[in-house]
Amino acid sequence: MKILITGVAGLLGSRLADFILNNKLADEVVGIDDLSGGYLQNVNDRVKFYNKNILNCDLSQIFKTEMPDYVFHFAAYAAEGLSPFIRSFNYDNNLKSTALIINECIKNDIKRVVFTSSMAVYGHGNGGYFDETQNPSPIDPYGVAKYACEMDIQIAGAQHGIDWCIIRPHNAYGKNQNIWDKYRNVLGIWMYQALNGEDYTIFGDGLQTRSFSYIDDSLLPLWKAAVDARASKQIINLGGIEQHSIKEANEILRTIIGCGKAIHLEQRHEVKHSIPRYQKSIDLLDFQHKTDLTEGLREMWEWAKLQPPRERFIWSEYELDKGIYSFWSNKK
Repeated sequence: MKILITGVAGLLGSRLADFILNNKLADEVVGIDDLSGGYLQNVNDRVKFYNKNILNCDLSQIFKTEMPDYVFHFAAYAAEGLSPFIRSFNYDNNLKSTALIINECIKNDIKRVVFTSSMAVYGHGNGGYFDETQNPSPIDPYGVAKYACEMDIQIAGAQHGIDWCIIRPHNAYGKNQNIWDKYRNVLGIWMYQALNGEDYTIFGDGLQTRSFSYIDDSLLPLWKAAVDARASKQIINLGGIEQHSIKEANEILRTIIGCGKAIHLEQRHEVKHSIPRYQKSIDLLDFQHKTDLTEGLREMWEWAKLQPPRERFIWSEYELDKGIYSFWSNKK
């Protein structure tokens, strides 16, 4: 059995590749990543690695050469809050790249494609609760792109017979996360700030509710999303059993690190409460919540302290400056 993972240098891709190889679940893992958001250090030496951008590489030749059985499509630029200011980039790197992957999955008779969507598709949800039966209503371009990808995949399934599973992860975090991107992954942003002697930044009052999911707890369910018959043509929320406010999460991390203070910046355009229903992931993927936020943050922090110094990624120019928040503005 051969597995192909896009975004293999990122959090989900690299950790799933490790899990598959360490547990001998497949004969070979092939990975594609342009290293724009992930790092070569994250990629297992046993992965056959293509340092390519999906949008401008010969994707057909890669599929023809490798002939994978299953595809995990994780590659994306997941800066949800920034997406209104980088619209075309957002759609190219999320929607267009997914369409190219789905084309190859159809042409090469892939057994199943697993796509990681996002809780962003729900928008405000139903009173802050997100259930897979709800009609998505995203409030930002990132959520729109992810929902469009979901619809395209389902159309491919109906018209071309491709099998699929759509996973909506919830605030995954852990070892191999990109903590050097200014615009995404709040826990990673805080760890970068701690390592560089900066104050922890919180948007608005910090009472936004999120359910953080330690990546290790999701690896087996992600694998089952590809190979378990129960997951065929299913949309499944993954993770998110415990809810914390952003303020509470920051307090937990500050206790672990033992220093630093939080400062509050202007409120972003974002969902206030994001609480997923998770029973479907238990019933279909055997998900188990084993790691609470304190334990997960402690393990991630120990990893973060060992990382080499890296330059922080900051956009030098946005597609749209109008209405951009002061904390992201490049204007002096």
